Amino acid sequence: PSRYNPHDAIYAAAAYLCDSGARDGRDLHAAIFAYNHAEWYVKKVLAQAEKYTCGAVQASNSAAQAAITFACDQLGLPYVWGGNGPELTELPNGQTQVRGGFDCSGLTKAAYAAAGIQIPRTAQSQYNAGPRVPAGQPVLPGDLVFFGSGSRAVTHVGIAVSAEEMVDAPDRGLVVRVERIWRSNFVGAARPAAVQAGR
Repeated sequence: PSRYNPHDAIYAAAAYLCDSGARDGRDLHAAIFAYNHAEWYVKKVLAQAEKYTCGAVQASNSAAQAAITFACDQLGLPYVWGGNGPELTELPNGQTQVRGGFDCSGLTKAAYAAAGIQIPRTAQSQYNAGPRVPAGQPVLPGDLVFFGSGSRAVTHVGIAVSAEEMVDAPDRGLVVRVERIWRSNFVGAARPAAVQAGR
């Protein structure tokens, strides 16, 4: 295996961590430390890994929880402009190949569809559809958070997992990840799960 080939390196690292005692997310610190006996290295690896986990998120209702769970299950999938999710293709050798991924609004639409709530396809139309969270109210887990240059120029959307973080499909060359909610171009938030909770 080559450490410069992602296919080789990812599987080799996973096998090494399991052989070093990291099972089901337990003892990860010790397993990484067994690989490199430097505490700074362990902290750096664990910090990087945090970008690919939602942690324990508690939403206020089952629809928001289902949307968050779906979005978190997509962590690591590539951003694909216009993408509505991965496509699975069975190869002649019996293996399954995953192609495609999500763009920002494709991810949020699919996440809420998994919760039984249909929302529009684009970030702008999702913002327009609401129901909007009034300005000054806190963002809750499961809320859609919108970004752009104004209410008529919404260009990005994510799903809040806390008041400070969101899951999103950010841009070309990147993957679905957890990141801080962007404050510089924040337009507002919507709470699609409130529609189901109000039924």
